[in-house]
Amino acid sequence: MQDTKKISMEAYNYDLPDERIAKFPLEKRDESKLLLYENGAISHTVFKNIADCLPANSLIVFNNTKVIQARLLFQKDTGAQIEVFCLEPHAPSDYVLAFQATGSCVWKCLVGNSKRWKQGPISKLFDVKGKSVELSATRLGEADGGAFYIEFSWNDSSVTYADILDSAGQLPIPPYLHRDTCERDKETYQTIYSKIKGSVAAPTAGLHFTESVFQSLSAKNIDRAEVTLHVGAGTFKPVKSDTIGEHEMHSEFITVKRSVIERLVENGCQAVAVGTTSVRTLESLYYVGVLLSDHDWNPERHLKVGQWMPYETSVAISAEESLRTILNYLDANGLDSVKADTQIIIVPGYSFKIVKSIVTNFHQPQSTLLLLISAYVGEDWKRIYAYAMENDFRFLSYGDSSLLKVQNPLK
Repeated sequence: MQDTKKISMEAYNYDLPDERIAKFPLEKRDESKLLLYENGAISHTVFKNIADCLPANSLIVFNNTKVIQARLLFQKDTGAQIEVFCLEPHAPSDYVLAFQATGSCVWKCLVGNSKRWKQGPISKLFDVKGKSVELSATRLGEADGGAFYIEFSWNDSSVTYADILDSAGQLPIPPYLHRDTCERDKETYQTIYSKIKGSVAAPTAGLHFTESVFQSLSAKNIDRAEVTLHVGAGTFKPVKSDTIGEHEMHSEFITVKRSVIERLVENGCQAVAVGTTSVRTLESLYYVGVLLSDHDWNPERHLKVGQWMPYETSVAISAEESLRTILNYLDANGLDSVKADTQIIIVPGYSFKIVKSIVTNFHQPQSTLLLLISAYVGEDWKRIYAYAMENDFRFLSYGDSSLLKVQNPLK
């Protein structure tokens, strides 16, 4: 455990020229390049051929979260512009209830230019479904991570907070694109299967999938399942410490339906994960089962997978035992899905429990996402990224992708 925390971030650095960062997506999602890594061998094809690269009868898991228009811009009477970036709901804390709220709600937010907003409400007027609505924001106090609790209130009870964001908010594309959000991003920065509102960043490995690709997966009898992890702004948070042990991982909300857990069990408790968010969800799911097996839990008690839990827990159960424990918990409490917060960090030394293969884009240097990839492929991440550079792959959110497969990742 101590050695894990001492992992040097400098060892996960590489040169990423700005011109290799894809500023916009390709016209056709599935025409992107797909790097293939299998037990040390590296090649590439086009993403639309991914079904040919996966075994028949396997299970592929997607994150169906939907990016919200989380950036709200206010202008004070002084002319100062204040940006309020909605991170997660606080009151009500349930995402569905928060989006359905009428009249008021409280969110945990980042505030840009906060020094210009000392006290009092700020407000803006805009149209919602043809009606003029005034939205006010009031700072209630500080939250963790430099964020604030912001109360939003508006003067039309027929309007929900979801309506507010859809009408007044801006889609928060990644800061490293160094450009403003454009109208096209509203479509291209969402996966075609996005359903559940709550993310402030897209699960970008899923951006390459099209209906045509889904048809090719079905033709090979590759089953599809969906989980939900709402991606937080922490996904872009750089690791500023010299070692990973000093970095605090952000917490994210996950939901997995009973039917998905049953399909995982039927599939031998292993799956192909689309994106690092699906990896984090599936691997967190295992540790949710560990928590439930080790404690007397009830639905009122909050489930949370801590950052270092995988490296510190003394409970050792199989993936099947873990998943069946969750199913028993759901049965005993009449629940349709398991919900939890996860702060899990996956770094070299981690033992994968459910994820068999990974579909993922190419990540920033010295990022927790790159550490996750290294946890799976080992030092070969350097060969993979060098190959991508030499073969003109496009990097980061709107870039190309890879399919990573190792012989025995599951332990």
